[in-house]
Amino acid sequence: MLGLHPVDACVVLVYLFGVTAVGMLMGKQVKGLSDYFMPRRFGKGMMMMHAFGTGTASDQAVIVASGTFRNGLSGIWYQWLWLFNTPFYWLIAPIFRRFRAVTTADVYRLRFGPSVAVLFAVVGIAGLAVKIGLMLKGSAALIDAGTGGEVATNVAIPLIAILFVLYGAAGGLRAAIVTDYVQGILTVIFSFMLLPFVLGAVGGIAGIRDTIADPQLMSLVAPDEIGVFFISMFAVLSLTGIVAQPFIMGVCAAGRTEMDGRFGFVVGNLIKRICTAAWALTGIGALAWFIQQGTVPEDVDPDLVYGQMAARFLPDFLPGLLGLFVAALLAGVMSSCDSFMVSASGLLTENVYKPLVPAKSDRHYIWVGRIGSVAIVAGGVVAAFAMPNVVDGLKTWLKIAPMLGVSFWLGLFWRRYNAAGAWASTLTGFASWWMTTQPWFIEWVEGWPAAASLGLVWVEAGKPAIYEPWQILIYLSLAVIAGVAVCRMTNPPDQTTVEQFHALIRTPVQPGEIVETPCQLPRGVQPIQRHSWFKDTDFEFPAPSITSVIGFLLSWIAVAAMIGGFVWLVS
Repeated sequence: MLGLHPVDACVVLVYLFGVTAVGMLMGKQVKGLSDYFMPRRFGKGMMMMHAFGTGTASDQAVIVASGTFRNGLSGIWYQWLWLFNTPFYWLIAPIFRRFRAVTTADVYRLRFGPSVAVLFAVVGIAGLAVKIGLMLKGSAALIDAGTGGEVATNVAIPLIAILFVLYGAAGGLRAAIVTDYVQGILTVIFSFMLLPFVLGAVGGIAGIRDTIADPQLMSLVAPDEIGVFFISMFAVLSLTGIVAQPFIMGVCAAGRTEMDGRFGFVVGNLIKRICTAAWALTGIGALAWFIQQGTVPEDVDPDLVYGQMAARFLPDFLPGLLGLFVAALLAGVMSSCDSFMVSASGLLTENVYKPLVPAKSDRHYIWVGRIGSVAIVAGGVVAAFAMPNVVDGLKTWLKIAPMLGVSFWLGLFWRRYNAAGAWASTLTGFASWWMTTQPWFIEWVEGWPAAASLGLVWVEAGKPAIYEPWQILIYLSLAVIAGVAVCRMTNPPDQTTVEQFHALIRTPVQPGEIVETPCQLPRGVQPIQRHSWFKDTDFEFPAPSITSVIGFLLSWIAVAAMIGGFVWLVS
């Protein structure tokens, strides 16, 4: 099978048949739309693995290993840039659970009206299609390299897509969460199984340091590309956009309680950051190994490095180990793609199709979601073939959701923010992003007296470009300014819906609560009044609870310990 040893092939087949069977079984248990798009029935362990599985995919190992191979240990920030957002996940998760929504577009509909909900759905579906394409491209490159070219990238991409569509479209988010538990365990195995072989071959961390002469390559900060400014602006970008990533609603709200979502979101992501450290060490170890073999690093395709290490070390050690690697690789991408697919089909069904074709049965809408899933994944396959490389694909995807994330944050804290402002900030954000990529704008910026000293323009792929942190600062700032200005020039939003929005956030989820209508308090649940800062103003800043404060501080301690531990390890 696929050029693999028979034992390796058996391992892969057992995984594929097993996960598909479990997913199809979950499909038979789907009774209605809530089961399919938002089950709200899982505990801490399942939510932890769902958050980990959804947010962690094998393409990310390719991105980090590729970035580390090219830029040194600072390449870890291609995934660790979310690390500083982790404490905020503790605060975000209960808010999303309290919305009692099926999709995040439901929240935008309540706060800004149907037009912004459709805007969010369209942008969200496009963003998830790009993300699915990014994961397919990265994992396909791994399979190509790991099997020694026996399975080419253009064959692996549609093959992987078919596999997760089979059970994901059948069982929806319920199937995704259940299969994520097993696939999450395999992803942890995938993250660490190459590391001992690579480190053993190069003489450990000491051997890496002795082999790599440039000290910048062993630093977490590389001033030439991934410096403090780069890390800071990408962290701001990711925090702005995380609330507008459609799959976050399922990650936070599919648990039975608020604490299930909080624990799952934070702990699942901390596990991912540990795996990211393993990918970075594998990437820098691979760089040292190629140097020791006399190979010029510039002659190696960075996107293939992770898979080449698997093909080099695993088959000779034990039959079946490469098969486990491929199975774990598939698990990593399938556990993310199934959740993204269901989230995108939820937006299509609940927020685009259902308003146009109302009063149909749940069975009808579930089948619309299933058909939509296939179409969305097909779009992801097209995106995968169109991407030049996985790092560029990641940077593109990162910039989509923040355009609507600006509206979420402003709408959360400022009661005066309205639908016109949401449209203005979103369109301005996309237009500003496009503007910063145009040659005429780049040439104009190059002519500024302070352009060189501020590092506004740098050379990327042989061409001048706006340095990405400055690009992020430009379009996020202009998006905020445009949204605020338009809100000041237009009528304020309906205060009844604004109050309903904040009443949901203030009111904790009750045990056994049954949600009949998205973004409404269930019958018998009364809104809670909480102390808020800046009373009698248009600003809404509820005082945090003791649980929020303690969890927030503990999360920061975990972040600091993780960075400190990694620095100690590599030094």
